[in-house]
Amino acid sequence: MTPRRVFVIGATGTIGQATVRALLRQGHEVVCFVRPRAGVGGRLSSADTERLLQGATVRVGDVGDPASLANDGFRGERFDVLLSCLASRTGTPKDAWAIDHRAHLLALEAAQAAGVTHVVLLSAICVQKPLLAFQQAKLAFEKALMASGMNYSIVRATAFFKSLSGQIERVRAGKPFLVFGDGTLTACKPISDDDLGDYLAACVDDPERRNRVLPIGGPGEAVTPRAQGERLFALLGQPPRFKQVPVALLDTVIAVLALLGRVVPPLADKAELARIGRYYATESMLVWDAEAGRYDAQATPSTGQDTLFDYYGRVVRGEAPAERGDHAVF
Repeated sequence: MTPRRVFVIGATGTIGQATVRALLRQGHEVVCFVRPRAGVGGRLSSADTERLLQGATVRVGDVGDPASLANDGFRGERFDVLLSCLASRTGTPKDAWAIDHRAHLLALEAAQAAGVTHVVLLSAICVQKPLLAFQQAKLAFEKALMASGMNYSIVRATAFFKSLSGQIERVRAGKPFLVFGDGTLTACKPISDDDLGDYLAACVDDPERRNRVLPIGGPGEAVTPRAQGERLFALLGQPPRFKQVPVALLDTVIAVLALLGRVVPPLADKAELARIGRYYATESMLVWDAEAGRYDAQATPSTGQDTLFDYYGRVVRGEAPAERGDHAVF
């Protein structure tokens, strides 16, 4: 394995942190470009970020500013790889096109000037059916990256543990587990931060992952929301209780917010958030077989060893925090 100079954006999220740790374990030299106030709600100072990313070089600036990328980030130095775990926080159109698309285009341009020859991009498996603004923005950058002439590894990950942990406390408090429909409308292969970080870091040196789109999930069989709830109740020693939410309710909320959003612009963003919720309530995070017109769990690759139910067990026993960040829904 040849040590590389890797420039990382999106390093302060939980997946970004895990990826930086994996890169350092592999012996790479890592430079992380972060905001002055990073993390959820800007709660992390520069000193906090340096502690989180210990072992990496931390540089502070604005990923949306080409001058800052060049002067504060790359600083005229040479790098081998650009690795991005950067993603918009809300998924609303303005945020998505600013971060998932434009900021990535700026980073790509700056990386080319710095001699980078390989880009590792964390994308999302849901861009297979791009019905939402953030999916369209991600897909537009994927296409730009493929057309850039640079080597690329586009990693389309399935669901994250933190996005499936929002109901632990409500169930612990004796409330029912909420499901859309009967709880079997969708399925996914959840992947942990550390397993995904290892996978992303390994893309740096693995020629088999170069110039490919790489869907990836965690270990084990695909799980439905109902299966998640049943296991959570079992871990808590409670009989399973579910509350079924009709998808039509989301459709009504979307229609009302979209109508009101024509008059009150902030409500248009809320309508988009409702559309995002509906998407995840009705679409599986698995490989889409366009010819068969269905999601295919068997065609969705797996990696790692940590399962969602292992994680639930650690949270229930107090051995791990239910870190949800921007993935808080319930």
